Amino acid sequence: MTQTVETFATPAMWAGFIAFVLAMLALDLFVFGGRKAHRVSVKEAGTWVVAWICLALGFAGLLWWYLNDTLGAEIAQRKTLEFLAGYLIEQSLSVDNMFVFVMIFGYFAVPPELQRRVLLYGVLGAIVMRAGMILGGVWLVTQFSWLLYIFGAFLVVTGIKMIIFAEAEPDLDQNPLLRWLRSHLRITSNFHGEAFFVRQNGILWATPMFLVLVLIEASDVVFAVDSIPAIFAVTTDPFIVFTSNIFAIMGLRALYFLLADMADRFHLLKYGLAIVLVFIGGKMLAAPWFHMPIQWSLAIVGGIIFGSVALSLALSNKTDKEGDQA
Repeated sequence: MTQTVETFATPAMWAGFIAFVLAMLALDLFVFGGRKAHRVSVKEAGTWVVAWICLALGFAGLLWWYLNDTLGAEIAQRKTLEFLAGYLIEQSLSVDNMFVFVMIFGYFAVPPELQRRVLLYGVLGAIVMRAGMILGGVWLVTQFSWLLYIFGAFLVVTGIKMIIFAEAEPDLDQNPLLRWLRSHLRITSNFHGEAFFVRQNGILWATPMFLVLVLIEASDVVFAVDSIPAIFAVTTDPFIVFTSNIFAIMGLRALYFLLADMADRFHLLKYGLAIVLVFIGGKMLAAPWFHMPIQWSLAIVGGIIFGSVALSLALSNKTDKEGDQA
């Protein structure tokens, strides 16, 4: 069973959004110091987090304004809510990347001033990979609509596995990709600034920073396998899927620098993300019998995420107070 791809986006809208993303990356690289190694302060990270949230909300407002004038209020409201729900889902699931970034940087002992640029390259790679996976996923869903149920079952199973193994600590020493890289590349023992490769005595060597980059890119592929099917529970419009994914990815780097030092305080967030996956997967499986309004999905996902964050912080504060009293 096949269906046509439904999207309101024109080629000009696609080109405009891609130009916007490239312009923001260029500003980061050439205007806001992205080419200089420096430690990102909490103030700088917080400013960028707020900026990206405001840009996403501004995009939603422009989306509603355009569609309200061209296709009517009903479609404008539905598509805007699809974008907001997709953005919330993708932003929430991308937080799991943050925990992986903390683990990778900690394992390699990457100095804070060297982390910013490698994450920027990680964002560039993620955008390219996500674009291909999104277009491929949308095509598959339109050609074989029953795949949505496979995606739903996959998300339920993934969510349950996340709950079961939430406290497990991955061992990077046993990571197959890392072991393969170490056995096939000449790798320097120390960092050489932000360089991925250096020449020593005329021989090309990879630096530990290259291993960090590869692992970050690989982690995004793994998370994309979860997050892209998840947004299909909200919409299969490729423009909505792509834009919500990109806004979440672009804001992730700033979110990492804002929350990395407090990652241990959000220990219940992994359970919240797992419950979100189970909820979204169940919603996809129940679609033939029950259609949940987008407003409900938005409220439920938001409630789960904010609830798990609030409970994590409350328990962390309680533990801190008990430690001080002891």
